[in-house]
Amino acid sequence: MNAHRHSATARNLALVLVAGAALAACATPQPRLASRLPDATAGQAPSGAGGRYKVGAPYQVSGIWYVPHEDPHYNATGTASWYGDDFHMKPTANGETFDMNLVSAAHPTLPLPSIVEVTNLDNGKTLQVRVNDRGPFVGGRVIDLSHEAARQLGYDRKGLANVRVRYVGPAQLGGPNAGQRYASNATPPPAYAAPLPAYAPPAPVSVASASLPPITGAAIASTQIPPVSSATPVYSAAPRVIAASAYRIQAGAFSDRSNAQRVADQLASAGQATIEPMQRADGVTLYRVVLQSGADESEAWGLRDKVASYGFAEARVLRPF
Repeated sequence: MNAHRHSATARNLALVLVAGAALAACATPQPRLASRLPDATAGQAPSGAGGRYKVGAPYQVSGIWYVPHEDPHYNATGTASWYGDDFHMKPTANGETFDMNLVSAAHPTLPLPSIVEVTNLDNGKTLQVRVNDRGPFVGGRVIDLSHEAARQLGYDRKGLANVRVRYVGPAQLGGPNAGQRYASNATPPPAYAAPLPAYAPPAPVSVASASLPPITGAAIASTQIPPVSSATPVYSAAPRVIAASAYRIQAGAFSDRSNAQRVADQLASAGQATIEPMQRADGVTLYRVVLQSGADESEAWGLRDKVASYGFAEARVLRPF
């Protein structure tokens, strides 16, 4: 009987020890996502294999129109999120393969692939990222980063961050573009602190405000619009002078002037739209569609929201020059 009692006591002691170990394991904080995210090489970018250069036609998501376009002076602030498992190793919008453990991003309208500089305004960290996908389409967010990019910028556990996104240039196809990637705790250079273009805008000209039917993806695609005849009067003879103290709203920038004209006509009921030609560093001419606001910044943001309601979600405020 004593042997039986000792055996039962030993079993009870073993159960207590096992239960204690289980409780200790439950009490230990577990890092978020640690069980499903392997270590990644810092700064490594997608190879670009299988991808293609793409701007794309306008598209609609959840009732909001997005108009992809080239914008060499893109410089915006807003909220960034990140994505991972649900899209891991699946094709991106330009035919590359998304790897959540590499540095990449999705943007609603920039050309694919592009390089952008993302600055986490909450901690000052900066990273150059390859944009090769479309998104995000939630809550007005400006960019969706891969998990690795979010980790390097220090917000993978938090989920969201206040960021500044600045266009750097086109990314190469079939190459890693990894040499330009960096992350640091340094404050972003002052040159990026204000969303102002680094060029002197040419004098804008008035655009006819004739009412046209709502713009469609087929109407704005450059491959489906015939060139504007030299005999067609697109601009009025007298240029309109913009006061230096006035805010302006940029709806978009287009490589085809006829596309810009259509957008300006569509926005005629929102305000006085103008087309401003500008030349990129590579010699390509773009046509910006701009609406003039007043000297009050809150009024400018109100007009920006109105322009966005017409389907131009990437519309942005240009400060007085």
